Amino acid sequence: MNTDTIRNFCIIAHIDHGKSTLADRMLQLTGTISERDMMAQVLDTMDLEREKGVTIKASAVRMSYTAEDQHTYTLNLIDTPGHVDFGYEVSRALEACEGALLIVDASQGVEAQTLANLYLALESNLEIIPVINKIDLLSAQADDVAEEIENLLGVPAEDILRISAKDNQNIEAVLEAVVQRIPPPSGSEDQPLQALIFDSHYDSYKGVVAYVRVIQGRMDQQSDLLMMASHTVVKPIEIGCFMPGMKPVKELTAGEVGYVASGLKTVQECRVGDTITSARIPAATPLPGYKHPKSMVFAGFFPVEGEDYEDLRDALEKLQLNDAALVYEPETSTALNFGFRCGFLGMFHMEIIQERLEREFDINLIATAPSVEYEVVMRSGETLTIDSPALLPDLAEVEEIREPWMKIQIFTPDTFYGTVMDLVKKRRGEFLEQEYPTPGRVILHFRIPLAELIIEFYDQLKSRTRGYASLDYQFDCYQADDLVKLEILVNQEPVDALALIVHREMAYTKGQRLVSKLKELIPRQLFTVPVQAIANGRVISRANVKALRKDVLAKCYGGDVSRKRKLLEKQKKGKKRMKMVGSVEIPQEAFMAVLQLGDEQ
Repeated sequence: MNTDTIRNFCIIAHIDHGKSTLADRMLQLTGTISERDMMAQVLDTMDLEREKGVTIKASAVRMSYTAEDQHTYTLNLIDTPGHVDFGYEVSRALEACEGALLIVDASQGVEAQTLANLYLALESNLEIIPVINKIDLLSAQADDVAEEIENLLGVPAEDILRISAKDNQNIEAVLEAVVQRIPPPSGSEDQPLQALIFDSHYDSYKGVVAYVRVIQGRMDQQSDLLMMASHTVVKPIEIGCFMPGMKPVKELTAGEVGYVASGLKTVQECRVGDTITSARIPAATPLPGYKHPKSMVFAGFFPVEGEDYEDLRDALEKLQLNDAALVYEPETSTALNFGFRCGFLGMFHMEIIQERLEREFDINLIATAPSVEYEVVMRSGETLTIDSPALLPDLAEVEEIREPWMKIQIFTPDTFYGTVMDLVKKRRGEFLEQEYPTPGRVILHFRIPLAELIIEFYDQLKSRTRGYASLDYQFDCYQADDLVKLEILVNQEPVDALALIVHREMAYTKGQRLVSKLKELIPRQLFTVPVQAIANGRVISRANVKALRKDVLAKCYGGDVSRKRKLLEKQKKGKKRMKMVGSVEIPQEAFMAVLQLGDEQ
């Protein structure tokens, strides 16, 4: 295929700025999808994506467009997620393109994730086409937003495209800009094959289907292909392109975007970000930038019914085939029996995985409160990595505990400057610097422990700023601090799933509030249940869940007091025996109580 008529581009934006709606309009305008098959968010194939209005998986589509110069161009569009948790998917998709449409909401302006994705695109040397969307809204401030983009990119405000994807206004101008301003791909068909895997999904019949951008060379169904990171050799079952459904083709050549059905059964052999080359004449080096996505948040998933354990294992295996960023390993808890310790890119990623397990596989889950990965330096010099507070060794043997810190950027109207500063300070954050991109808007840069960021920070930020603030974060480093293990004992038994690693100064207040919450949530038994919080080897808080009392004196309508005492003594012995053999069932709400500790201090 002549690469001069190919344009590879993606759409980047903050959540809910109209990426998927613009993609829908482009598909309609180019006739890629018929009016009969058209529906809202056509590239968002998951029910969860439609319900939440958020793109979770990157998706690709090939369109054919006849421009004003009467030439027909092949446009390969990659629709990327907007949430910070899926930044790795965005970075891979950008590597597969020569240009990007930067969509900005006319009523919201530039937000944190807009800027984060823009910097990723500039690092990849992409041609940026800024587009202001939602100009039909009554609250639209297109001129102000254009000025904001001009300050950011240096593009004259009058040259910035203004559209309404919902009302189909000015969409053709966007396609013309893609054709005129985005350069064609530069690879040669005669070079050894190099193709970047920018996404994948699992198909029951075709195995792992890799979404690829061919950088140079060519591939067909007869060629033996080599995955350069995993050293796996495969003969493809099918090669094709997205129209937007999967359509087989004879070959893919330099500059084209399509898919390879590998027949592989595990996603580990076909990683997102890997390079595909020819097994017969391999490329000298893989394409740059491959790295395995690093889990930042960890939580335990346990089936409510013990017999669902194997079903949960199968469900996680199948989900991992569609989501390479999910990691899991078996875990045993004294309170919850058998389950899995799962690693996620962030809290939103965890929420999505939990909902998919419950909906798609019909498994009732108990999820423990999320934690982060700590580095523990022992007095012996050994360094351990732990992702569960229950695994923390005895503090007498520990030299120091290091926790992950993040660099965060908060975009907010400057009227909320004080309340944002207060929130971050309460969460042990450190102020770095501030910028004023436009009058009335401020970008605040902080460092903050990840453990403080994952528990209700985003909700607090949104409520304190009436929804106007937006947040972006990146990993910074591991830093030592004065951390202790906060243990919870219910009926003298430690509940490992409720253990926390907290800063020594916060141990007392957090322990006290957690014990108070558990006292309300744990159902009353026929005996008194003590709930205790222990930090640094001593009890720092205790509350009793009062016993349900049976009135054994009801049948005594008179007589000697010794008769009443005899009945009460008998009841007391029964309760004592019951306390020794009775087990206290802890409800799911108790495990999530950790998340509601918030900012009540």
